[in-house]
Amino acid sequence: QVPLVESGGGSVQAGGSLRLSCAASSSIYNYPCVGWFRQAPGKERQGVASINYYDTTTYTDSVKGRFTISKDNAKNTLYLQMNGVKPEDTAMYYCAARKSGGTWCPIGQDYFDTWGQGTQVTVSS
Repeated sequence: QVPLVESGGGSVQAGGSLRLSCAASSSIYNYPCVGWFRQAPGKERQGVASINYYDTTTYTDSVKGRFTISKDNAKNTLYLQMNGVKPEDTAMYYCAARKSGGTWCPIGQDYFDTWGQGTQVTVSS
């Protein structure tokens, strides 16, 4: 069973909105940290946002004020609401989780141990 499955990607014009979802196969409530990463062609994977067990959120500077991360523990689902998207937001977006450890959730790849397969977001100008 795939632990994390993303959906909601697609093509959108600059200034528009998308909501990404990440369905977890087990209780997302038990994960100390969950988050979103993205990778554009030819670039390294970048942390976008994270949320911990206590719903404390962290965002990379380029998305602050535009993106919102949230989770629905009852539905075992993580979300990323993307508003005011820009062409530079074009990337494959990945959901990630850390299954154990503390609730400090920096948005670095090394802090997460479970990954989804990604959903593509394309923003046209």
